[in-house]
Formats: sequence, C-alpha cells, structure tokens
Amino acid sequence: METIAQHQELLQYSEAYISDMLMLKNIFLQDQNDKIIDSNFGLPFFLAKKKNTTIAFASLTVNEKNEISFKIYHKKGASETEMSSFYAQTLSYFKKNNAPNFRNPEQLKSSIKSMIYWLNFE
Repeated sequence: METIAQHQELLQYSEAYISDMLMLKNIFLQDQNDKIIDSNFGLPFFLAKKKNTTIAFASLTVNEKNEISFKIYHKKGASETEMSSFYAQTLSYFKKNNAPNFRNPEQLKSSIKSMIYWLNFE
C-alpha cells in the first residue's frame, strides 16, 4: 500500500498593525458581503498568514452583556484545521493580554468607533 505524504503549510501568527487594516477591511467586507464596515468589524488584534498572505484575523468586540470577546474573520478557502489552530492561538493571546482594549469595554467601544470612522472615511 502506498502512502501519500501531504505537505501542510504552517501558519504564521502575529499582532495586527495599522498597516494591516486595509487588507483586513477587505477580508471583512468579503466575509460580510458588504461595502462598508460596521461595529462588527471590531478592533483587529491578531492575524494568521500563510505564505506571507493574511488568511484570517481576530477582532475584539463588545457583546450584548457588555463583555469583551473576539470574532474571527477569514478568507474563503481557509481550512477547518487552519481555523481551529488559529482560534486556539487567538484564545491564548486574548487571555494573556492586559492592555486597556482587552479589559475595559468602554475603552474598546471608543477604539472601535474611531477605527470604523477612519476605515470608512477613505
């Protein structure tokens, strides 16, 4: 019996920077099938790359209970395995970070509002 080796490309994880925002905006708009971003975009903080191409990102959001959580958006074609791995890495990063946007809902709401205004202004 012949065994076929499958080469699975490793994902690279990093913080999201302001220079990434327009690309992340495009991923969000594709995922949401929309023309402008809204509060669901949140505040991106973590991303996954495959061959130097961003395939997914995580954004901080404030839920209905006024608690900080995160949502993940990804390009079409990202595998379940990749997304599962990214979720685990994101959760770990989220739990360890103590910056105000990760712990203060009012600060995060203000940051999200500013980010949305800036990205929709262009």
